[in-house]
Amino acid sequence: MDLNSSEYFYVFLALLFVLGLVGLLALIARRFGLGFPVSGRANSARRLAVSELLPLDSKRRLVLFRRDGTEHLVLLGTESDLLIESNIQPPQDTFATVLNETSGRVPAIGKDIN
Repeated sequence: MDLNSSEYFYVFLALLFVLGLVGLLALIARRFGLGFPVSGRANSARRLAVSELLPLDSKRRLVLFRRDGTEHLVLLGTESDLLIESNIQPPQDTFATVLNETSGRVPAIGKDIN
């Protein structure tokens, strides 16, 4: 079977059409929330968030969920899920709070802020 240049062109157009359909379906799925969550979106009405995710191996991962200011550590697997620790209070002294407390003052070398 010998393909001439016009048949190569039609095969290339069909490939572009199929790739375009796949891209369109991916955009529609993302629009309706069927894909992976986008971390850049901030929604203050949401009460549940994933704080951290740590893959342990190909089948298991540790997930730190935050709900209403309380964190819960869960081990997710293919067969079962296990609550490891519940009602974890998040750390209070984060970089942002320390930065706000110092209010932009930078100490000189060897000097105390206060």
